[in-house]
Amino acid sequence: MGRSTKHILVIRLSAMGDVAMTVPVVRSLVEQHENVKVTVVSKAAYKPFFDDIERVSFFEADTNGRHKGLFGLLRLFDELNKLHVYCVADLHNVLRSNIIRKLFALRGKKTARVDKARKEKAALTSQDPVKKVFEPLKPMVQRYAQVFEELGFSIDLKDHVFPEKKQLTVDILEYTGQKNGTWIGIAPFAQHDGKVYPKDQMQEVINSLAVMPGCKLMLFGGGRHEASQLKKYADGRENILVVAGKMSLKQEMRLISNLDLMLSMDSSNAHIAAMLGVKVITLWGATHPYTGFATFNQPADHAITSDREKYPLLPTSVYGNKIIKGYEDAMTTIAPETVVNKIKQVLK
Repeated sequence: MGRSTKHILVIRLSAMGDVAMTVPVVRSLVEQHENVKVTVVSKAAYKPFFDDIERVSFFEADTNGRHKGLFGLLRLFDELNKLHVYCVADLHNVLRSNIIRKLFALRGKKTARVDKARKEKAALTSQDPVKKVFEPLKPMVQRYAQVFEELGFSIDLKDHVFPEKKQLTVDILEYTGQKNGTWIGIAPFAQHDGKVYPKDQMQEVINSLAVMPGCKLMLFGGGRHEASQLKKYADGRENILVVAGKMSLKQEMRLISNLDLMLSMDSSNAHIAAMLGVKVITLWGATHPYTGFATFNQPADHAITSDREKYPLLPTSVYGNKIIKGYEDAMTTIAPETVVNKIKQVLK
């Protein structure tokens, strides 16, 4: 690192899945530009995502504490300004990040922000058949890469290099046992009900996978309620482990990197697995891969969507928080055998 080093400030405060999607882009940035170092500004919980990336530092934005409110934002800017950055990449484009970005611009720093394609997303998710435009939007990872290109740092995501599998430490192995056979991760939850596969059908998928020879299932989730449901899915079977509540995010990432495949909803676990180079199968309900949130570097047919012939207004939402009347059961059109057959095909 010499005098010509360019220090880039990257802002992406939340949510977990969105922050995870920045990882391949940041990784490619430093890999393809030897004169670049990065400071990522995000919530403390997401620090493990960036721990192993060379020339990338992490800065905690404490938006519920010392960086809360307008005065907190000014304090955050003051602290970031002391880092003497070359330019600012706003990968969030919300009020908080916009204020920080504009303050840097006033100091003469070059800045760029992500285009969230709000109008295009509104057209894609419109409930008016006349206004609805069912066409794929540019993937978010490409939109993130575009921000760096505006700042003068082009990124070729096709040249992305995934990290090697993380070593399973003793504390993890005590719970999972040594790996022999096939490890499949299953993350059956999402932030909104519109993205969650029906429980009875998920149980069928789990039952079918559990009887595959040499197969061990790892069930991921968070919180007491989800852990309770995962225990019901596992039903005391020795080859099904409930990971929820047993490990830190850093430990979970180590475990995920050793999976042969992750089955997930349109949720953060899908993006965490994808950023680690794991094969991912995703199930889509109220949302759709066309929104730009498909998992990084996964074939299009790894995303299994609900039947648009029966439910032509899908997707009804970008985030799954809007379910229109009559569309509550859209995900039932994804047959459990379709999911299991796809998993078997990908594992071949």
